[in-house]
Amino acid sequence: MPRQLFTAGYQGSTIDTFIANLAANNIECVLDVRALAFSRKPGFSKSQLQRRLDIARIRYVHLADLGTPKRIRENLKSTGDYGAFFERMERYLTSKKDAIEAAYSHVVSHTCCLMCFERLATECHRKIVAHRIKARDGNGLQIRHI
Repeated sequence: MPRQLFTAGYQGSTIDTFIANLAANNIECVLDVRALAFSRKPGFSKSQLQRRLDIARIRYVHLADLGTPKRIRENLKSTGDYGAFFERMERYLTSKKDAIEAAYSHVVSHTCCLMCFERLATECHRKIVAHRIKARDGNGLQIRHI
């Protein structure tokens, strides 16, 4: 079976249901692709999340360079134009080869899940990050949004 890369957003989840979903999919490593690993939702800020994942025996890696820069987030917020948002993210990620390589190094050795806020991958930059990692793999890595 080809290796899989999972993605998940925690919008609408509690920390307990989020971790249960990770465990149900045998996730070994969460790759947090938020520029700022902070959340108003209890349990999802970096240190709290890392502690909870440690208890669940899931590795936590914050890859801030794969997060959406503030200027791109603000533009999406003001325009609502997802097409332009994804184009900007594609351009931004072309300069983040080292961060993609760092993410890929985890993907080849663990069952990983890219994590961000938005529940739907169709509304989140993590789908672009996932496709960049898939392109780096070149061996049929499958992306699965959970």
